[in-house]
Amino acid sequence: MSINGRLAGKTTLVTGAASGFGRAIAHRFAEEGARVAIVDLNEAGARDVAAEIGESALAVKADVSVGTDVSAAVAAVIEAFGSVDVVVNNAGWSHRNQPLLNVDEATFRKVFDINVTSIFHMTHAVVPHWRERGSGVMLNVGSTAGIRPRPGLTWYNASKGAVNLMTKSLAVELAPDGIRVCGLAPVMGATALLETFMGMPDTPENRKKFIATVPLGRLSEPKDMADATLFLASDEAAFLTGVILEVDGGRTI
Repeated sequence: MSINGRLAGKTTLVTGAASGFGRAIAHRFAEEGARVAIVDLNEAGARDVAAEIGESALAVKADVSVGTDVSAAVAAVIEAFGSVDVVVNNAGWSHRNQPLLNVDEATFRKVFDINVTSIFHMTHAVVPHWRERGSGVMLNVGSTAGIRPRPGLTWYNASKGAVNLMTKSLAVELAPDGIRVCGLAPVMGATALLETFMGMPDTPENRKKFIATVPLGRLSEPKDMADATLFLASDEAAFLTGVILEVDGGRTI
Protein backbone atom coordinates (compact mmCIF):
# COMPACT_ATOMS: atom_id res chain seq x y z
CA MET A 1 0.00 0.00 0.00
CA SER A 2 1.36 3.38 -1.03
CA ILE A 3 0.72 6.44 1.13
CA ASN A 4 1.42 8.62 -1.90
CA GLY A 5 -0.61 6.68 -4.47
CA ARG A 6 -3.39 7.99 -6.65
CA LEU A 7 -6.02 6.62 -4.27
CA ALA A 8 -4.20 7.33 -1.02
CA GLY A 9 -6.58 7.74 1.90
CA LYS A 10 -9.61 6.57 -0.05
CA THR A 11 -11.90 3.65 0.73
CA THR A 12 -12.97 1.53 -2.20
CA LEU A 13 -15.48 -1.29 -2.57
CA VAL A 14 -15.19 -3.80 -5.40
CA THR A 15 -17.86 -6.43 -6.06
CA GLY A 16 -16.97 -9.77 -7.61
CA ALA A 17 -13.46 -9.20 -6.35
CA ALA A 18 -12.57 -12.77 -5.38
CA SER A 19 -11.32 -13.50 -8.91
CA GLY A 20 -10.80 -12.21 -12.44
CA PHE A 21 -11.10 -8.50 -13.19
CA GLY A 22 -12.31 -7.71 -9.67
CA ARG A 23 -9.30 -9.30 -8.00
CA ALA A 24 -6.92 -7.36 -10.25
CA ILE A 25 -8.78 -4.11 -9.60
CA ALA A 26 -8.64 -4.66 -5.83
CA HIS A 27 -4.89 -5.30 -5.94
CA ARG A 28 -4.29 -2.25 -8.16
CA PHE A 29 -6.31 0.01 -5.88
CA ALA A 30 -4.39 -1.21 -2.84
CA GLU A 31 -1.07 -0.57 -4.62
CA GLU A 32 -2.21 3.03 -5.10
CA GLY A 33 -2.93 3.56 -1.41
CA ALA A 34 -6.61 2.65 -1.12
CA ARG A 35 -8.37 0.68 1.56
CA VAL A 36 -10.23 -2.03 -0.33
CA ALA A 37 -13.38 -4.00 0.50
CA ILE A 38 -13.41 -7.33 -1.34
CA VAL A 39 -17.13 -8.07 -1.80
CA ASP A 40 -18.08 -11.45 -3.21
CA LEU A 41 -20.52 -14.32 -2.73
CA ASN A 42 -17.44 -16.55 -2.57
CA GLU A 43 -16.44 -15.74 1.00
CA ALA A 44 -13.38 -18.00 1.04
CA GLY A 45 -12.12 -16.44 -2.18
CA ALA A 46 -12.73 -12.94 -0.83
CA ARG A 47 -10.77 -13.76 2.32
CA ASP A 48 -7.89 -15.11 0.22
CA VAL A 49 -7.69 -11.90 -1.81
CA ALA A 50 -7.89 -9.78 1.33
CA ALA A 51 -5.06 -11.83 2.85
CA GLU A 52 -2.97 -11.28 -0.30
CA ILE A 53 -3.43 -7.52 0.00
CA GLY A 54 -2.97 -7.25 3.75
CA GLU A 55 -4.33 -5.04 6.51
CA SER A 56 -5.76 -2.43 4.13
CA ALA A 57 -8.27 -4.99 2.80
CA LEU A 58 -11.57 -6.26 4.17
CA ALA A 59 -13.44 -9.35 2.93
CA VAL A 60 -17.23 -9.07 2.87
CA LYS A 61 -19.62 -11.83 1.80
CA ALA A 62 -22.60 -10.59 -0.19
CA ASP A 63 -24.97 -11.68 -2.94
CA VAL A 64 -25.16 -8.54 -5.09
CA SER A 65 -28.59 -9.54 -6.39
CA VAL A 66 -30.05 -9.24 -2.88
CA GLY A 67 -30.72 -5.73 -1.64
CA THR A 68 -30.27 -6.49 2.05
CA ASP A 69 -26.90 -8.11 1.34
CA VAL A 70 -25.68 -5.06 -0.56
CA SER A 71 -26.89 -2.65 2.14
CA ALA A 72 -25.22 -4.74 4.82
CA ALA A 73 -21.97 -4.84 2.84
CA VAL A 74 -21.87 -1.05 2.46
CA ALA A 75 -22.66 -0.62 6.16
CA ALA A 76 -19.87 -3.05 7.10
CA VAL A 77 -17.35 -1.13 5.02
CA ILE A 78 -18.37 2.22 6.50
CA GLU A 79 -18.14 0.74 10.00
CA ALA A 80 -14.68 -0.68 9.33
CA PHE A 81 -13.15 2.21 7.36
CA GLY A 82 -15.36 5.20 8.16
CA SER A 83 -16.56 5.90 4.62
CA VAL A 84 -16.82 4.67 1.05
CA ASP A 85 -15.28 6.85 -1.67
CA VAL A 86 -15.35 4.59 -4.72
CA VAL A 87 -17.60 1.67 -5.65
CA VAL A 88 -16.82 -0.67 -8.55
CA ASN A 89 -19.84 -2.73 -9.61
CA ASN A 90 -17.82 -5.50 -11.22
CA ALA A 91 -19.78 -8.66 -10.33
CA GLY A 92 -21.32 -10.20 -13.44
CA TRP A 93 -22.71 -13.38 -14.92
CA SER A 94 -23.78 -14.71 -18.30
CA HIS A 95 -25.81 -17.48 -19.84
CA ARG A 96 -23.91 -19.73 -22.23
CA ASN A 97 -23.56 -18.62 -25.83
CA GLN A 98 -26.56 -20.30 -27.51
CA PRO A 99 -29.70 -19.57 -29.58
CA LEU A 100 -31.85 -17.02 -27.74
CA LEU A 101 -34.93 -19.24 -27.41
CA ASN A 102 -32.85 -21.86 -25.60
CA VAL A 103 -32.37 -19.57 -22.58
CA ASP A 104 -35.10 -20.13 -20.00
CA GLU A 105 -36.72 -17.44 -17.86
CA ALA A 106 -34.89 -18.38 -14.68
CA THR A 107 -31.54 -17.96 -16.43
CA PHE A 108 -32.67 -14.66 -17.98
CA ARG A 109 -33.69 -13.33 -14.57
CA LYS A 110 -30.40 -14.42 -13.00
CA VAL A 111 -28.43 -12.55 -15.67
CA PHE A 112 -30.38 -9.34 -15.04
CA ASP A 113 -30.37 -9.75 -11.26
CA ILE A 114 -26.59 -10.02 -11.09
CA ASN A 115 -25.68 -7.59 -13.89
CA VAL A 116 -28.38 -4.92 -13.57
CA THR A 117 -30.45 -5.18 -10.38
CA SER A 118 -27.22 -5.26 -8.38
CA ILE A 119 -26.49 -1.69 -9.47
CA PHE A 120 -29.99 -0.63 -8.40
CA HIS A 121 -29.28 -2.11 -4.96
CA MET A 122 -25.84 -0.51 -4.73
CA THR A 123 -27.21 2.89 -5.73
CA HIS A 124 -29.82 2.75 -2.96
CA ALA A 125 -27.17 1.64 -0.47
CA VAL A 126 -24.40 4.13 -1.19
CA VAL A 127 -25.91 7.29 -2.70
CA PRO A 128 -27.38 8.61 0.60
CA HIS A 129 -23.88 8.30 2.12
CA TRP A 130 -22.35 10.16 -0.82
CA ARG A 131 -24.97 12.89 -0.76
CA GLU A 132 -24.10 13.57 2.88
CA ARG A 133 -20.41 13.80 1.97
CA GLY A 134 -20.90 15.73 -1.28
CA SER A 135 -18.80 13.32 -3.33
CA GLY A 136 -18.49 9.74 -4.56
CA VAL A 137 -17.47 7.69 -7.57
CA MET A 138 -19.38 4.72 -9.01
CA LEU A 139 -17.79 2.65 -11.76
CA ASN A 140 -19.94 0.05 -13.51
CA VAL A 141 -18.49 -2.80 -15.55
CA GLY A 142 -20.52 -3.10 -18.71
CA SER A 143 -19.24 -4.82 -21.85
CA THR A 144 -18.55 -4.39 -25.52
CA ALA A 145 -21.54 -6.76 -25.80
CA GLY A 146 -23.74 -3.82 -24.81
CA ILE A 147 -22.28 -1.69 -27.61
CA ARG A 148 -21.68 -4.08 -30.51
CA PRO A 149 -23.77 -7.20 -29.78
CA ARG A 150 -23.27 -10.56 -31.43
CA PRO A 151 -25.62 -13.57 -31.84
CA GLY A 152 -25.77 -16.20 -29.11
CA LEU A 153 -25.62 -13.84 -26.13
CA THR A 154 -28.75 -11.78 -26.74
CA TRP A 155 -29.98 -11.64 -23.14
CA TYR A 156 -26.49 -11.00 -21.75
CA ASN A 157 -25.98 -8.31 -24.39
CA ALA A 158 -29.24 -6.68 -23.30
CA SER A 159 -28.18 -6.67 -19.65
CA LYS A 160 -24.90 -4.96 -20.47
CA GLY A 161 -26.67 -2.46 -22.70
CA ALA A 162 -28.80 -1.65 -19.65
CA VAL A 163 -25.65 -1.19 -17.55
CA ASN A 164 -24.15 1.19 -20.10
CA LEU A 165 -27.30 3.35 -20.35
CA MET A 166 -27.95 3.21 -16.59
CA THR A 167 -24.44 4.53 -16.06
CA LYS A 168 -25.09 7.57 -18.26
CA SER A 169 -28.46 8.28 -16.64
CA LEU A 170 -27.03 7.98 -13.13
CA ALA A 171 -24.22 10.33 -14.13
CA VAL A 172 -26.65 13.03 -15.24
CA GLU A 173 -28.95 12.74 -12.23
CA LEU A 174 -26.22 12.52 -9.60
CA ALA A 175 -23.85 15.17 -10.97
CA PRO A 176 -25.42 17.98 -8.88
CA ASP A 177 -24.54 15.94 -5.77
CA GLY A 178 -20.85 15.84 -6.70
CA ILE A 179 -21.10 12.15 -7.62
CA ARG A 180 -19.35 10.82 -10.72
CA VAL A 181 -20.59 7.69 -12.50
CA CYS A 182 -18.60 6.06 -15.31
CA GLY A 183 -18.50 2.66 -16.94
CA LEU A 184 -16.04 0.30 -18.55
CA ALA A 185 -16.75 -1.92 -21.54
CA PRO A 186 -14.18 -4.71 -21.73
CA VAL A 187 -13.88 -7.10 -24.60
CA MET A 188 -13.93 -10.80 -23.72
CA GLY A 189 -11.09 -11.66 -21.39
CA ALA A 190 -9.22 -14.69 -20.13
CA THR A 191 -11.48 -15.17 -17.09
CA ALA A 192 -13.68 -17.96 -15.73
CA LEU A 193 -16.51 -16.90 -18.09
CA LEU A 194 -14.47 -17.29 -21.28
CA GLU A 195 -15.99 -20.62 -22.39
CA THR A 196 -19.46 -19.33 -21.49
CA PHE A 197 -19.01 -16.35 -23.81
CA MET A 198 -17.52 -18.38 -26.65
CA GLY A 199 -20.07 -21.20 -26.34
CA MET A 200 -17.33 -23.65 -27.19
CA PRO A 201 -14.31 -25.24 -25.48
CA ASP A 202 -11.41 -22.90 -24.73
CA THR A 203 -8.93 -24.30 -27.25
CA PRO A 204 -6.12 -22.45 -29.06
CA GLU A 205 -8.08 -22.75 -32.31
CA ASN A 206 -11.28 -21.27 -30.85
CA ARG A 207 -9.39 -18.46 -29.16
CA LYS A 208 -7.67 -17.66 -32.44
CA LYS A 209 -11.03 -17.26 -34.18
CA PHE A 210 -12.19 -14.70 -31.66
CA ILE A 211 -8.87 -12.89 -31.35
CA ALA A 212 -8.97 -12.35 -35.12
CA THR A 213 -11.87 -9.93 -34.53
CA VAL A 214 -9.84 -7.73 -32.13
CA PRO A 215 -7.63 -5.20 -33.97
CA LEU A 216 -4.91 -5.23 -31.29
CA GLY A 217 -4.79 -9.00 -31.56
CA ARG A 218 -5.49 -10.36 -28.08
CA LEU A 219 -8.10 -10.86 -25.37
CA SER A 220 -8.39 -8.40 -22.52
CA GLU A 221 -6.35 -9.13 -19.41
CA PRO A 222 -7.21 -8.34 -15.78
CA LYS A 223 -4.38 -5.77 -15.75
CA ASP A 224 -6.01 -3.87 -18.62
CA MET A 225 -9.19 -3.48 -16.62
CA ALA A 226 -7.36 -2.70 -13.38
CA ASP A 227 -5.38 0.13 -14.98
CA ALA A 228 -8.43 1.62 -16.72
CA THR A 229 -10.53 1.41 -13.57
CA LEU A 230 -7.79 3.06 -11.53
CA PHE A 231 -7.74 6.01 -13.91
CA LEU A 232 -11.52 6.53 -13.73
CA ALA A 233 -11.45 6.20 -9.93
CA SER A 234 -8.63 8.70 -9.50
CA ASP A 235 -8.72 12.49 -9.32
CA GLU A 236 -7.13 12.50 -12.77
CA ALA A 237 -10.63 11.74 -14.07
CA ALA A 238 -12.32 14.41 -11.92
CA PHE A 239 -14.06 16.00 -14.92
CA LEU A 240 -15.25 12.71 -16.44
CA THR A 241 -18.73 11.39 -15.82
CA GLY A 242 -21.10 9.34 -17.95
CA VAL A 243 -18.11 7.97 -19.88
CA ILE A 244 -18.18 4.35 -21.07
CA LEU A 245 -14.49 3.52 -21.49
CA GLU A 246 -14.02 0.76 -24.06
CA VAL A 247 -11.23 -1.55 -22.90
CA ASP A 248 -11.41 -3.61 -26.04
CA GLY A 249 -8.33 -3.44 -28.26
CA GLY A 250 -10.49 -1.80 -30.94
CA ARG A 251 -13.22 -4.47 -30.98
CA THR A 252 -16.10 -1.96 -31.12
CA ILE A 253 -14.67 0.16 -33.94
